[in-house]
Amino acid sequence: MIGTIVYLARNLRAGLILAREGALGLIDPSVLPPAARLAWRAARLIERPGAGRGADRLAAALTRLGPSYVKFGQFLATRPDIVGVAVAADLEHLQDRMAPFPREEAVRVIEAAFGQPVDRLFESFSEPLAAASIAQVHKGRIRTAEGPLDVAVKVVRPGVRDRFARDLRAMRAAARVIEKVLPEARRLRAQEVVETLARSVAIEMDLRLEAAAVSELAENTKSDPGFRVPKPEWELTDRDVLTTTWIDGIRLNDVEALEAAGHDRVALARTVIQSFLRQAIRDGFFHADMHPGNLFVDAQGRLVAVDFGIMGRLGYKERRFLAEILYGFIRRDYRRVAEVHFAAGYVPPHHAVADFAQAIRAIGEPIHDRRADEISMARVLTLLFEVTALFDMATRTELVMLQKTMVVVEGVARHLDPKLDMWATSEPVVREWMERQLGPAGRIESAGRGISTLAGVLADLPDLALRAERVLAQLETVSAHGVALNPDSVAAIGRAEARGNRWGVAALWIIAFLLAISLLSGWS
Repeated sequence: MIGTIVYLARNLRAGLILAREGALGLIDPSVLPPAARLAWRAARLIERPGAGRGADRLAAALTRLGPSYVKFGQFLATRPDIVGVAVAADLEHLQDRMAPFPREEAVRVIEAAFGQPVDRLFESFSEPLAAASIAQVHKGRIRTAEGPLDVAVKVVRPGVRDRFARDLRAMRAAARVIEKVLPEARRLRAQEVVETLARSVAIEMDLRLEAAAVSELAENTKSDPGFRVPKPEWELTDRDVLTTTWIDGIRLNDVEALEAAGHDRVALARTVIQSFLRQAIRDGFFHADMHPGNLFVDAQGRLVAVDFGIMGRLGYKERRFLAEILYGFIRRDYRRVAEVHFAAGYVPPHHAVADFAQAIRAIGEPIHDRRADEISMARVLTLLFEVTALFDMATRTELVMLQKTMVVVEGVARHLDPKLDMWATSEPVVREWMERQLGPAGRIESAGRGISTLAGVLADLPDLALRAERVLAQLETVSAHGVALNPDSVAAIGRAEARGNRWGVAALWIIAFLLAISLLSGWS
């Protein structure tokens, strides 16, 4: 009971801040039921004069609410299927910059992780250089067999897990209330969104997993021209500490510095696009946070990526789906693009391939009447997802993250080269993968995967038969005697339902009472 009151108070505070900053103005009241519409109008009465416009209001409110909500806003920026394309684009600029914690606290975290004094682990260890909601970065120096090596040391913020855990519990409670009180909002899958955020944050807080992501991406891209990632120092990496080689370079958005250093902006723009597509299509594992702050250019003119807390994965089917779609648009083969959607099972079979191909043509043909530098691949994918919604295509989280990352990557590349031909730049990477997969070697690999899968199924047949026998026996028992419920279970269900109803009503009355107090204090 006390926990429920605490969550209610936290969510009420969050709601008041959202209302005060004007973030509720992003909600379309026409989709709300009458009672919620009335509450929406009342809440907007306390909106701060001079509040920003658009998603700026939401960003301001999330920043006031603290690190957990800033991270939530950044997560929503990757889900335009939930918040809409415009809001997601604005949230992309939400800055995860927090005040750094003292160097002494970082030293305590490091010494607790490795059981040694920091002076024995590092020859030097700097003050914090950059701080975010989960961790901050220091520069250090270690001794190796090849000599001194500068390293970046990422340290998790003390107490951050407890704070995120408290805020996530409050978010879960709010999601349950939203889905219970507003059935129309269930399509937003609020509880699922919060759980996805919780999993993402849990992974991001374990820096060993980020080190593994660095290592995997480095292995995948070791032969790629013009692209590299730092190397993790495993002996100085733990759950709360990540040590990687230090990157000396120029930020990719510092165009003047790039030109002064003699780097080729056009070639860099091409590298940005092709590196991302190789990761996504060839490897199925891509850096999903490729904004300019995470991209540098080293002295050799190579693109260097940092910060691997957010990564995306695509299965073989999704990679082939993406490659064939892009190749179909390049060749204006809209029938093939439609067939790929149906073959992948993304569009229900009760729709006609010809009708879907017609819708795809409406997207593709206009781009072929425009100059190459006016064609946006990210825009094409955005329109594609909008059209597929008309054909009952279910939301695919991994494809949404891919589309969102492509929007960012394309923006970065066009900042370097405004006349970039996206399709000509992408075509070699897509064509190479298609030829590799659909050629003789690819067909042999595909056949090998099929044989391996079939062998696994055959090996499991005896176990599957035993399971099927048990299931059939249980079904016969149920059909003969019905489903039996334990009396204690029935009583517990009744008590839980009654308790939930009481708290739901009480929560609504408390919210209304506190909102009235806020309104009266605002008028006085």
